[in-house]
Amino acid sequence: MKIFRSIFLLLLLGSAQLSMAQTPASSDQVQAPLPNDPQVDAIINYAKRFLGVPYRYGGTTPSGFDCSGFINYIFGNFGFDLVRTSYGLAELGTTVLLSEIRPGDLMFFKGSNVNSTSVGHVALVVEVTPDAIKFIHSANNGVRIDNFKTSQYYIQRYIKTKRLDYGTP
Repeated sequence: MKIFRSIFLLLLLGSAQLSMAQTPASSDQVQAPLPNDPQVDAIINYAKRFLGVPYRYGGTTPSGFDCSGFINYIFGNFGFDLVRTSYGLAELGTTVLLSEIRPGDLMFFKGSNVNSTSVGHVALVVEVTPDAIKFIHSANNGVRIDNFKTSQYYIQRYIKTKRLDYGTP
């Protein structure tokens, strides 16, 4: 009898958990975003200081950046020694799903050729909300922030997102 009661309770408990897991959250319930790692915030704030700096092919300084030169310059200020190219950067870290993206992640895109299959551009995620994945990057008209979710240009060129280990919990 004890075994039957135990099995019944386990089934009842499992059923209740399954029911709760399948219940969609109401639209009134909005989860507050998780706070960023302080080092990630510092990196993002530092990157924003360079908004408007012109694009320069091969550029690695505030007189002009290309996309990977910008990322290297920003992270170098915090002691990170990264590879120089966008396709090299794309091999670092851990791949994350778009649904799990957060500030501090690096997004990788095809270059100007939408039919390419290789990485040609990199950007740093600065903000994630239900309506936006904002990233900062150096593109043709300089360092700027774009919203991935509203940019057909970047949506069709998206390849992957990587999360670096910032060395903090």
